[in-house]
Amino acid sequence: MSVSVSLCLSSLLIFLITFSALPSPSISAIDTFIFGGCAQIRYVQGSPYESNVNSILTSLVNSASAPGIAALYNKYTVPGPTSQDTVSGLYQCRGDLNPGDCARCVARCVSQLGALCLDSCGGALQLEGCFVKYDNATFLGVEDKTVVVKKCGPSIGYDSDALTRRDAVLGYLEGGTQTFRVGGSGNIQGMAQCVGDLSASECQDCVSDAIGRLRSECGTSAWGDMFLAKCYARFWEGGDRSHTANDGYGYDHHDHDNDNDEDIEKTLAILIGLIAGVALIIVFLSFLRKVLEGKDGK
Repeated sequence: MSVSVSLCLSSLLIFLITFSALPSPSISAIDTFIFGGCAQIRYVQGSPYESNVNSILTSLVNSASAPGIAALYNKYTVPGPTSQDTVSGLYQCRGDLNPGDCARCVARCVSQLGALCLDSCGGALQLEGCFVKYDNATFLGVEDKTVVVKKCGPSIGYDSDALTRRDAVLGYLEGGTQTFRVGGSGNIQGMAQCVGDLSASECQDCVSDAIGRLRSECGTSAWGDMFLAKCYARFWEGGDRSHTANDGYGYDHHDHDNDNDEDIEKTLAILIGLIAGVALIIVFLSFLRKVLEGKDGK
């Protein structure tokens, strides 16, 4: 491979996608984009590294969809002719998904990751229902509490009853011992999950950190999401973020569609403004050309 070890082991450049990530109404909630990132360094097409990346991503999809033995989490490592060409990868589905939904989510995640991180040495993509990552850096079994995404909903003010219920839910999640945790108090719901390569103590440490950040940074919000590199914690008020068997976790259809409509309207407004600006430039240049041609004629 033509890239050096230090380059290929560079950390993932995490970025958020706004306009292009807007889900269409036909996409289920588990396929909704949350975040994605790619290594800044690219590999050479046709190299052993590319072959290993393709092998890893294929293995992840096959594992998630294997009849009778499909799991919500799995990891793989494909050795290369050199240590730089060795690639590791994993997928993690949300703990309440059935095997079919997990398989569909992983397949879609891998498909999007392949397009998003074309020729990149590493990449990671989080959808509502699953997470996929590959890299040649040593990340399997390594705790990572880097904040990747933080989102806080609108403030509900100092509603003592709501805040008490919120704290009860977060306390319940923090006190859990499972990799995947859900809880609720009244109309306040919560969820937390670790990637399956963490130990029990590492998972607990990661979730506690995410919950602590939610408390401090989304203190009076109606909902909050805190995604760290190896775990996440979320809470929401029933009317704002519903969790149903049909929708999966995330915005309910009504609020989700309204949010998307607003984003789409903003996007269209920007695009229309750009098109109008280009049109004005064309008209001006055309007018200027005619003026110059008129002068030349004289």
